[in-house]
Amino acid sequence: MYIHQVAAYLPAEIINNEHFTRLNGLSDEWITERTGIRARRKASAEENTNTMALEATRRVLAAAPAFEAAEVDLIVGATYTPHDTIFTLAHAVQRDLNVSDIPVVSISSACSSLLNAIEIVEGYFAMGKARRALVVVSEHNTAYNNEHDTMAGHLWGDGAAALLLTPERLAPTDLLVRTVLTGGAGNIGKADVSVTLKPVEKGIVMPFGKDVFINACQYMTRVTQQVLERNNLGVQDVSYLIPHQANLRITKNVVQQLGLAEECAVSNIEELGNTGCAGAAIALADTWPSLQPGQNVVITVFGGGYSYGAMLLQR
Repeated sequence: MYIHQVAAYLPAEIINNEHFTRLNGLSDEWITERTGIRARRKASAEENTNTMALEATRRVLAAAPAFEAAEVDLIVGATYTPHDTIFTLAHAVQRDLNVSDIPVVSISSACSSLLNAIEIVEGYFAMGKARRALVVVSEHNTAYNNEHDTMAGHLWGDGAAALLLTPERLAPTDLLVRTVLTGGAGNIGKADVSVTLKPVEKGIVMPFGKDVFINACQYMTRVTQQVLERNNLGVQDVSYLIPHQANLRITKNVVQQLGLAEECAVSNIEELGNTGCAGAAIALADTWPSLQPGQNVVITVFGGGYSYGAMLLQR
């Protein structure tokens, strides 16, 4: 299986840390020290999870002339911040593409949904039920966020990304998906209460950030090592590590545990905040032009509810 192309969409509005200083007294220094975040993007009043997904899809198809929209025979969408829980972002993409009678799936496994979506594509390909797949990840965190929450209200940003996947190589720049490994740890620690979004009751809250931090560092490191071991590779063989963009301290901790060179880690949280399951895909889109033949890329993720995963890619 190959990733043929990836593209991202970010809203235009930039919210700097000074916004939270004015709002609830949190200083730029305090936020930056604890999270690494200096700014984040916010969707406009006319934007939502679905509109951002559509724009990311248009961009990825525009960048892939060998991949016709009419050929798409599987759409997998992922988000935990839906605009509509019935007419999902995957349905919105299907309608925009005007492709009928194909499987359309929307999933949510919190911030690790990107890899679960790709794993679903892998299954459809293995069963011979699809050959041209589109994965779209989109988060409208600011629609659910409480900016007055001094524990987590400053963490979140909006954005989307789209990936085109095929069972065979279409171009020399395609990325071979060597291994995808995912898991759930909902029975561990405070997985049931550490990060929640209950739309009927309240928006995104994170009352147990320390528990999230500890388990994210542990599981992202472990699953990365497992993926490398399955492919007889060491950390010295990794050109880029793209972690879930939750906290810069998590990234640094995982890099240290792995013994990986710090410059190999890709980070966009400084300017984008936590963009949920879209964050790693956005980072892959940013890294795409720099990838060279033979290089290995590991994407490693962890989400609320304590789902996790890692994927090994090779150009």
